[in-house]
Amino acid sequence: MQGRLFLSARIVGFYANLFGHKTKFFFLWEDIEDIQVLPPTFSSVGSPLLVIILKKDRGLDARRAAKSQDEEGRLRFCFQSFVSFNVASRTIMALWRTRTLPAEQKPQIAEEQEDQEERSIMVDDNEIVLDAEDAKMSKVYGAELPININSLMEMFGGGKLEQKVMVKYGCLNYTTTAWEAFKDDILERRLSYKFNRHVSVFGGEVTCTQQKFPIANGQGWILNEVMALHDVPFSDHFRVHLRYQIEKSAFSHNACKCDVYMGITWLRSSKFQQKITQNITDKFTDRVREIFALVEREILLATQRDIAF
Repeated sequence: MQGRLFLSARIVGFYANLFGHKTKFFFLWEDIEDIQVLPPTFSSVGSPLLVIILKKDRGLDARRAAKSQDEEGRLRFCFQSFVSFNVASRTIMALWRTRTLPAEQKPQIAEEQEDQEERSIMVDDNEIVLDAEDAKMSKVYGAELPININSLMEMFGGGKLEQKVMVKYGCLNYTTTAWEAFKDDILERRLSYKFNRHVSVFGGEVTCTQQKFPIANGQGWILNEVMALHDVPFSDHFRVHLRYQIEKSAFSHNACKCDVYMGITWLRSSKFQQKITQNITDKFTDRVREIFALVEREILLATQRDIAF
């Protein structure tokens, strides 16, 4: 789930609008029994976790958004991939502790945290408010590919084809989670990898969330991707949004049509915004073309090998 975490003197609130699906909930500081910081895991795509555990029978209105509920009936909420995890976790821990300290110690802590209260903390993967409506989408790729739709969708399956293509493109330490049910007929997964210096002079890491769902006519798929770049200039200012529309070809049963749209969501302004936008658009346009060229080549080579045998 990607969204914004809001902190005030009384509540912890969360709001998300991911691909048009809205989620919001809140609970009181006094509802919290414990806050823990857990180390990164594969399922968290290399990000540490901030776990908020509520007291028994507290925060029941937010139950649907909880990660789990333990044997004692306590709800557990997990947050990760903050723009700055250390700042976010320290702020949340400090605000919570002011609710549990003796009265004589509260003024000092409250004064230190005065500029932190009512602050909105951006969360990125699970994370930033990312909605197609937030990013003006423009078409960056369109092609009729001589491969069937099932073969092309293997590129988003987490298997050998995806790994081979992304490694050839220049992605290092490429990892994906399995597709999991998100809502209705929507599936979701997460990815993380690093760029080599050929792809980006800065290198840098990438974390992203993908969601896919079938087109209404059952003849294809829509796949939405929200990407966060790390360790590159101004990477905390924006997120990249991609939408893949993959359909069966109207001209051949063994071909498919693929259109890709791209947009950028700006989280904060920059005087270099126009230049950065153009640079990102150019690079990702080339990226999409190169990746699909690799996919087409790998699938056709595999098909020829199968025929030869």
